[in-house]
Amino acid sequence: MVPPNRPLSPGETRILICDELAPAALEIFTSRGYEPEVRTGLEGPELIAAVRDVHAIVVRSATKITREVIEAADELRVIGRAGVGVDNVDTTAATERGVVVMNTPTGNTTTTGELAVALLLATSRNIAAGDRRVRGGSWSKKGLLGAELTGKRLGVIGLGRIGRVVAERAMGLKMNVVGHDPYLKQTDAASPLTGVDLLDLDALLATSDFVTLHVPLLDSTRNMISAERIALMKPGARLINAARGGLVDEAALAEALDEGRLAGAALDVLAEEPPSKTHPLLGRDDVIITPHMGASSHEAQHNVAVGIAEQISDFLSEGVAHNSVNAPAVDSETLRAIAPYVILAEKIGSFLAQRTNGPVRKLEVTLGGEIAKQDANFIALSVLVGVLNQSELGVNRVNAPLIAKERGIRVLTNTDGEAHSFQSLIKVRASTQGGEYSHLVSGTVFGRAPRFVRVDELHLDLAPEGTILITTHSDRPGVMGRIGTLLGDACVNIRRVELGASETGKPEHASGFLSLDCEPDAKVLEAIRSVDGIEEVRLVRL
Repeated sequence: MVPPNRPLSPGETRILICDELAPAALEIFTSRGYEPEVRTGLEGPELIAAVRDVHAIVVRSATKITREVIEAADELRVIGRAGVGVDNVDTTAATERGVVVMNTPTGNTTTTGELAVALLLATSRNIAAGDRRVRGGSWSKKGLLGAELTGKRLGVIGLGRIGRVVAERAMGLKMNVVGHDPYLKQTDAASPLTGVDLLDLDALLATSDFVTLHVPLLDSTRNMISAERIALMKPGARLINAARGGLVDEAALAEALDEGRLAGAALDVLAEEPPSKTHPLLGRDDVIITPHMGASSHEAQHNVAVGIAEQISDFLSEGVAHNSVNAPAVDSETLRAIAPYVILAEKIGSFLAQRTNGPVRKLEVTLGGEIAKQDANFIALSVLVGVLNQSELGVNRVNAPLIAKERGIRVLTNTDGEAHSFQSLIKVRASTQGGEYSHLVSGTVFGRAPRFVRVDELHLDLAPEGTILITTHSDRPGVMGRIGTLLGDACVNIRRVELGASETGKPEHASGFLSLDCEPDAKVLEAIRSVDGIEEVRLVRL
């Protein structure tokens, strides 16, 4: 069973904390009315058994949330990682199941950046090797000749939050800092730090005395510091990696150190953690290896614990996915403001999926007026959810794009400053393959109540709720009266009727939209279809 979208009260919500968190996290959860369960050290069958009926899982880096774990958690809605990387969470499996995965990208920024600077200082002066020598009974400093940082060039690969912390600290140490980041341009004044020149990667490697990595581990960055790129590095340079294991070809690094082409390295992360006893970098005096402790400070652990507790609480209570790695997010204030339009968008999608003959293959979403100033993609995603929910269980804003891709549904978005006579307008056209069937719905919000104001060529005022009976019939007296009689005989009350020209464009045809208090049974619908002059009868459930 895929988790439902129904809101949960704190009393019925189960939160499982799988790794140790700062006490402040528990205080936040309890202040919001939640009573999380803390069960650390779980793995394998024990973890799979523990996640059944759990709505939220909180981890740091130790617990592995695999596909098997996610599939066993029938009610799971959100996985929170107290930290930046989500390598220990199968985000693909989570997305397929409609589970939000969120992290805390800023909580350990300073701490991780400062560790990289500490490793920079330590490797420049052979501090770890000197410490080991003294502990081994020697007071000799022979072979421990280091290098000053002042005036040296530091190459920072990746100028995101952490890379910028390192660059700023290094400039404070009077280093000449250069950077490489494919997403930044030197001409973009808001992007590079003042005093940091941007170079291409090969130029940075060839001219830097120290190189520090601050990029995520992706297919495009795996082994980015390869044997070929290590060969480009300035002779005698030193390498620091406090980002992600797998960015460096560790065997090639060991070979460069053996040959004396590089002077040293300092690594907080490795491709395999913990490393095997035969790892080529262990036991070397010219290499510092620390146990992935970039976020290990009191301040960072407090920050990420508080951050993830607040984020999960907000998501469970308000549906806002802050710092989600697999779902779009809007802030609480914005979501509250646009909530009626989000509901309207879902209703439009649901209506079109039920109205269109054949599967929808293209959605064209246009926002006009004030709503056009909001995130068009978020509104379009809500339309998509409405469409997919008619044929797929458990669709939400996390897994809808993936399901749409699998089904070959294209979603096109556009904005229009005009909303005609309305303050805001959402217009959606749904088409089948090749455009054989196509329907259009426009909607707006009156107060905070969604309304359809156009269906194909008919302008109307239709509340998209409950059961709606749609008819195409001959535009002549008596047809609608007969329909009303049949519904009345079946004790089905008509709350509102909208009539107008038929979508067929034939002047002798008309369309009817009847809002009903309850759903008529199959016999009543068959009786309506048999009325002389009826072309089509369709029931839409909103």
